[in-house]
Amino acid sequence: MTIQNTIVGNITSAIPNDALKHLRARMDSYHVITESCWQKFQSLLSYREYARGDLIYSVGEHPDSFSFIHKGLARVFHLDENGQEYNKRFFSEAEFPACMSSLLTTTPSALSVECLENSAVLKIDFRGYRQLLEQSPDLMRYHILYLEKNWLLEKDERDNAFGQTTAGQRYQTFVEQLPHLVSRVPQYHIASHLGITPVQLSRLRKQLQNPK
Repeated sequence: MTIQNTIVGNITSAIPNDALKHLRARMDSYHVITESCWQKFQSLLSYREYARGDLIYSVGEHPDSFSFIHKGLARVFHLDENGQEYNKRFFSEAEFPACMSSLLTTTPSALSVECLENSAVLKIDFRGYRQLLEQSPDLMRYHILYLEKNWLLEKDERDNAFGQTTAGQRYQTFVEQLPHLVSRVPQYHIASHLGITPVQLSRLRKQLQNPK
């Protein structure tokens, strides 16, 4: 299967103030960033608006940034050897989609990030971010706490859920943990994320709605 989408996005020179406030509040929720660090951090940002179906990052690309979703919804996916898409994860407001392995290893990305809704995104220059990390203890503290929660603890929970549960249990967990996404993400994308077919998901939903 060939991905037809191209990486697009309307670049805006002025970053909306509400987007900056949103990002800072999200970062401060992990560890408060000093004003001097925040001023330097802002220089790493660019603002883009994407339409539904646009790619923020594409497989084969060498990305130079990671992103913060101010408004909207995206999926991270890859293609298997048969050309079938698999949705690894969904990202909504106040989350940070990225092709992190590619950024860290400077290799082409094996993942794509596609907008499922019209989205407003702040892109963060990765090289500049790494340099600022070395200069700013408060940013480093934020970084460590963010990684612990989102890339270690939550990832372990997701991996355990997928390795030790049935499809029905995985869907129930998805509904309980991500209720805000159930109506926003198309059902066939949820099915791909759960590792089942859309028909199987439809049956599971009916069983949950009408338990015997």
